[in-house]
Amino acid sequence: MAQLHGKVEAEVELQSPADKFFKIWRSESHKLPTATSKNIQGVKVHEGDWDRHGAIKIWNYTVEGKSGVLKEKVEFDDDNMSFTLHGIEGDIFDEFKVFKPVCKLIPKEKGSLAKLSIEYEKYKESDPNPDKYMAFFIDMTKDIDAHVLSA
Repeated sequence: MAQLHGKVEAEVELQSPADKFFKIWRSESHKLPTATSKNIQGVKVHEGDWDRHGAIKIWNYTVEGKSGVLKEKVEFDDDNMSFTLHGIEGDIFDEFKVFKPVCKLIPKEKGSLAKLSIEYEKYKESDPNPDKYMAFFIDMTKDIDAHVLSA
């Protein structure tokens, strides 16, 4: 039986405190195109408000030199400082049936740790895993960390 469902994971050491990094995603995601302009060129609220659980946002991004659009519905877990972006539609669905990036922030004595994952479902077994999207997620996380530190 073909393995179409999967999950890729990574950890990124952050210099910024977990609460400040989480805040930019939780209530200031409109700042992300400034924080990581090579990755995110725009974000707008399609439905709801910036800081509302369940808000739907439309992202303009670039992965490996290719522009794309993603519409997602965000889910926040404030107690665990995590967020999940439930992909709804966009260019990424040319490659995947399901695309769900997750970030969980772990406070440390100095800085924090970002545990990143992408849950996915491919159309067929021979389709590639979302490794390029995980590289994008890692790069974006590092850019946001630097932005939080400079603010």
